[in-house]
Amino acid sequence: MGLISDSLESIAGLPQPLVLAAAAAFTFGETTIGLGLVVPGEVGLLVAASTVKALGTGIVMWAVVTLAAVCGDSVGYLVGRRFGGKLRETRLIKRMGQENWDKATALIRRRGAWAVFFARWLPVVRSLTPAAAGTAGLAYPKLLIASICGAAPWAALHVTIAAMAGEAAKQIESKLSTASYFLLGGVVLAGIVFVLVRKSKAKKAATVVTPPEEEKQLEQAH
Repeated sequence: MGLISDSLESIAGLPQPLVLAAAAAFTFGETTIGLGLVVPGEVGLLVAASTVKALGTGIVMWAVVTLAAVCGDSVGYLVGRRFGGKLRETRLIKRMGQENWDKATALIRRRGAWAVFFARWLPVVRSLTPAAAGTAGLAYPKLLIASICGAAPWAALHVTIAAMAGEAAKQIESKLSTASYFLLGGVVLAGIVFVLVRKSKAKKAATVVTPPEEEKQLEQAH
């Protein structure tokens, strides 16, 4: 066996409840406001889901990931209800990007609770939208329905992609020579550097405070 196969087999060899718990924790971190800054949620979820080899296991993984995503949305909603409109001026939102918060609130104004469904596919914004729904005073049952409808296909897509990628990685590995490993490692390293640089630029841009459109109009009026 090669490095990739050994790594995947090591993860797959863990007790299934532990793998499911890890998938749930990573998903919760990805979808809960603020936790995505410190938890590599989406990457961790994909690694955990790459252990899926059978339909039954995949269905269980899908159900766990869906539930964890809905729980993350619910926590964000409660945070929004607790802090209200002043949440935008907190250090957390400034770090995540006030422009992202404004996108989330704009979605809520246009789509109501269903903004949670559409925002599910948008990084960062997906964890802010439930909180924005909470600040807007939307009824929790409406948000819950939209959250479930968005989380179910999102979880299915991630679990399916991870499972297929895990199997494909093994197939590719069997055809790689030693030299190919170094080449592949170089490509992966370049990709990691690119992602880190891109995230660094995004964080720097997020530190720039962008006032809402209403504030801009008031400033122009004065």
